[in-house]
Amino acid sequence: MQDHEFLQRYLEGQREFPGAFLARINLAGAALAEIKLVGANLVAGNLPFAYLVSANLSRADLTEANLSQAFLRGANLSFARSGRINLTAADLTKANLRGSFLVKANLSRAQMSGANLSGASLRQANLEASNLNAADLRHINLRSANLTKANLSWANLSHARLIEATFQETIFNGSKLFAAYLNGVNLQGSDLSGVSLSQACMRGVNLLEANLEGANLQDAQLPFAILRGANLRAVNLSGANLRGANLDGAILERSRYTQETQFPEGFDPVAQGAYLIRDEMAAA
Repeated sequence: MQDHEFLQRYLEGQREFPGAFLARINLAGAALAEIKLVGANLVAGNLPFAYLVSANLSRADLTEANLSQAFLRGANLSFARSGRINLTAADLTKANLRGSFLVKANLSRAQMSGANLSGASLRQANLEASNLNAADLRHINLRSANLTKANLSWANLSHARLIEATFQETIFNGSKLFAAYLNGVNLQGSDLSGVSLSQACMRGVNLLEANLEGANLQDAQLPFAILRGANLRAVNLSGANLRGANLDGAILERSRYTQETQFPEGFDPVAQGAYLIRDEMAAA
């Protein structure tokens, strides 16, 4: 379908274009609010600045499409195939991207506050300076993704795969990382104060001089983690595995642990200001 034909149909009132073949279509700046493009082929389409508020692009193929600075508030892109898509500075506030394929996508500076990305694949995606405040990121795959300066405040990253992801000046305020996969990740100097990391897999993670004051590390797996100089004040370490971890210079004042907590050989938590609690008090 040609650009002008498609736009003419929309202007005449047509809103549903299921499975439409629109590969390489040029819709730059087009106003297409509430359009329904379920299963449409938009491969390599050119849609920068397009107005797609509340549009339905579920299961559409947006591979290598350009939607930079597009308006997609409340849009449905669930299970869309969007590898290498350009969504730079796009507005995806409260958009539904559940189960979408966004491998190597460019989402730098994108606004995704309250968006649903549960189960989505964003391997090697660029999310630098993106806003994911209060986003649903459960079971998301962010392996090798760039999250430099990303805002993850109050985001739910439970069971997220974050191995080899880049975190520099990333904001974690109030975020939930329950059972997240962070093995070997570099979080040096990160502010993780008050963050929930219970049952997280963090083998060999680099938390050098990180701030984890008040964080929940209950049953977290941290063998061989680097915690040198880290702030672990008032941290819940009940049931945590810290075998082989480097705790040199770490501050553990008022941290609590249980009999199940495993510390490095020869480490005395009491001498560092931590205290033992009963198992039934671990979640308190």
